[in-house]
Amino acid sequence: MGAWGLPSPACCAAARLVQCVAAAWLLGGSLAVAQAQGLSAQPDALAPHLLTVPGEAMLIDPPAPPAPSGAEASALGLPADEVGLASWYGAQFHRRRTASGELFDMRALTAAHPTLPFGSRVCVRSQMTGRSVVVRINDRGPHTRNRVIDLSRGAAEALGMIGLGLKPVELFALDDDEKDCPAAP
Repeated sequence: MGAWGLPSPACCAAARLVQCVAAAWLLGGSLAVAQAQGLSAQPDALAPHLLTVPGEAMLIDPPAPPAPSGAEASALGLPADEVGLASWYGAQFHRRRTASGELFDMRALTAAHPTLPFGSRVCVRSQMTGRSVVVRINDRGPHTRNRVIDLSRGAAEALGMIGLGLKPVELFALDDDEKDCPAAP
């Protein structure tokens, strides 16, 4: 014990060492049991499918094979303008300036796209949930390859994507007079 009846720094360091050794022993034992049962997962095998976000980690689907160029037939039976993975962004960018100059509102139905003009409207359809939402392009992105669009949190909620990480979507560019997503023929 140190002065004032508090544990000395050496005592705290020893306690931390005991905790680390115990954790290593438990993890090593778990790994041995898993390998004995025929289960083996190398850390490198899991790493490509783990998306780390400040404060949380989410498992994501492996990247989809590259889509052929040109329009693809969607589940709606209509040719999609783009097919690929969508991600979403929210609180960490809320009220910051977007590439278009407006303030980002994570609850608005907006999105970032690498090439579509600002103000253009796009129907985004989730291939996982079947839900659709119309978003307005107000930012540039995604800044990660293998993604076709970055959605606001509001748009991701409308598609049922919150907590799912990356999910496959279909994009349909809308004309100025179109207000809704295209209907199946």
